[in-house]
Amino acid sequence: MKVILTSAELARVVDRIAHQILEKTQGAAGTVLLGIPTRGAPLAHRLAARINAFEDIDVPVGVLDITLYRDDLRRHAVRAIGPTEVPAEGIDGKRVILVDDVLFSGRTVRAALDALSDIGRPSSVQLAVLVDRGHRELPIRADYVGKNIPTALAESVKVTLAETDGADEVKLIGGAA
Repeated sequence: MKVILTSAELARVVDRIAHQILEKTQGAAGTVLLGIPTRGAPLAHRLAARINAFEDIDVPVGVLDITLYRDDLRRHAVRAIGPTEVPAEGIDGKRVILVDDVLFSGRTVRAALDALSDIGRPSSVQLAVLVDRGHRELPIRADYVGKNIPTALAESVKVTLAETDGADEVKLIGGAA
């Protein structure tokens, strides 16, 4: 096991993504952040808080549960369905930035795009991830990446956040020592 991002480094990465969002969206006007549970939701809230701290802009934040849209439901244990929380302003005509912790095969993002189409019609959709570990199975790429971590298929990336796990850290687990 190897620590890839410490708590302080993770905070700097979130700050950098928040700045990139502000730059690429010309001040985040018309932008909504939707976090993909479990760890994408607190990351979306952190990004919104940092954007507010930098520019005093309130970016609406929601949560997009993708459980019923996954293509691996038959392979894994039953998952509890979580809430989808759409900001009061909705997403129609807005730029939606999906937020997740790790981008791997792209299947979670595909499920999120399907779920998104059931709750509204955004003007555009972007993707922000804390870690991109490669090994895509679908033609999906992130617009905002905190850290690229090339991995072997036998390895995994474990993100822990204070909100869900009690501490902030990103670790690389498994593979060759």
